[in-house]
Amino acid sequence: MTSTTSTPLSGTDRLKSSATSAGRTSRRRIRKDLLRSRIAAWTAVLVIGSFGILPVYWLLATALSRPEDAFQFPPKLIPTHITFSNFTALAENDQLIQYLINSLVVASITAVLSVVVATYMGYSFSKFRYRGRRSLMHLVLASQMFPQALLLVTLYAVFSSFNLLNTYTALVLSFTTFTMPLCVWMLKGIFDTIPDALLEAASIDGASRWRTLHSIVAPLAAPGMVAAGLFAFVRGWNDFIFAVTLADKEKQTLPPGLVSTYIGEFQAAWPELMAASLVVSIPVVVAFMFLQRYLVGGMTAGSVKS
Repeated sequence: MTSTTSTPLSGTDRLKSSATSAGRTSRRRIRKDLLRSRIAAWTAVLVIGSFGILPVYWLLATALSRPEDAFQFPPKLIPTHITFSNFTALAENDQLIQYLINSLVVASITAVLSVVVATYMGYSFSKFRYRGRRSLMHLVLASQMFPQALLLVTLYAVFSSFNLLNTYTALVLSFTTFTMPLCVWMLKGIFDTIPDALLEAASIDGASRWRTLHSIVAPLAAPGMVAAGLFAFVRGWNDFIFAVTLADKEKQTLPPGLVSTYIGEFQAAWPELMAASLVVSIPVVVAFMFLQRYLVGGMTAGSVKS
């Protein structure tokens, strides 16, 4: 009969064994922590994504529903009777097409005017030193703090005295009052990142200040100018209170035009309104898709100073 004897572990072996088991336990703990972090991150993404996507889905579902189905209670998340008549009715509404043209004209001119004025002002604030510069910068920033309704009362009186009510000019100038300040500060931050040595080199080569701005600075700041223009376009496209107050039905833009067309005192055509809202949002979505690269670059260009 043979007997087996276990060899006792030395102190070094016991230390190695305990270190190995501790390492395995640590790796397991790290894996569990990573798994919990991933689950928490994906849960947050799903919750936030649902918060943003659900209104868009409800817009589409209502646009594809019949009028009687839109007022069902409890509402159905998935429409049972899908119809495209709400979309086909848009092509027959000539007034809606006029609202669309008004919005395109006003928002485009607002974007161009805001970028042009903000480029010169931002460049002046960034690269020139003169008395009253900081006060002007703070004044431009403070103009964003006034309530829009307060500005509307003043602008209405000014435009009325100059016979500019019910014109594109009144809408463009009013939209520019609340889009230009942010564009100025956005472009100033981008101009701050352009080295002064580059401007000095252009001056040594004989370039004037106008030539330096248009031929050297403006191409470098193009992503920021596109981002500022897109911001101004969206603000002009979505504004309601200025458009409904300063313009009549012939010059009104889409937001007040849609409300006056589909929402009345005693009834509201929600499916047609949702279909129209979905269609008129396409130009902004397309603009974001094509200008996304410039938008991201322009929004982050002024965050780091060289």
